[in-house]
Amino acid sequence: MEATQTHRIADGRQVRIAISGKSGCGNTTVSTLLAQRLGVRLINFTFRTLAHEMGIPLAEIIERAKTDDSFDRTVDTRQVELAREGSCVLGSRLAVWMLHDADLKVYLHAGDEVRAKRIHEREGGDIGQIHAFTRMRDNEDTKRYKKLYNIDNTDCGCVDMQIDTSLYTPEQITDLILDELVRLNLAVKI
Repeated sequence: MEATQTHRIADGRQVRIAISGKSGCGNTTVSTLLAQRLGVRLINFTFRTLAHEMGIPLAEIIERAKTDDSFDRTVDTRQVELAREGSCVLGSRLAVWMLHDADLKVYLHAGDEVRAKRIHEREGGDIGQIHAFTRMRDNEDTKRYKKLYNIDNTDCGCVDMQIDTSLYTPEQITDLILDELVRLNLAVKI
């Protein structure tokens, strides 16, 4: 998935776009496309990145994170620090809540069935088990974010755009976001 740059950040600006959504909503795909089309950095600092930096296997990080909140806090803090370095797209489950000074906050959503189907297409497995696991993961994430940061990831009152990803392709979603950036004079078409 390599997209050609079609827009650029408006002259004299630094623009940070935060994109969030639950698993299977297309956060990574849309964030990647948007960063490519804008010609800006994609911030996607994850447990995998942290594991590589620390020289620890990913499985160990995930296991340790179950009882040690410092791993979540490190990943979330680093994402925000990296985003503040310059124009970027920050795509993460908590981006719209953590990057308070984002110029545009976008929340992607889709129904449970759609998300489970997408995860199934991406990873395979039993669709029923994926649906149950996704529901459980959503509930666990909501509890964890509330405990760690007092963030309710079901409250999208802070976002500028909400997009139902079941209605559009990733390219169309990217176009909607780019149109909004142009409307706000944050980006220009090239």
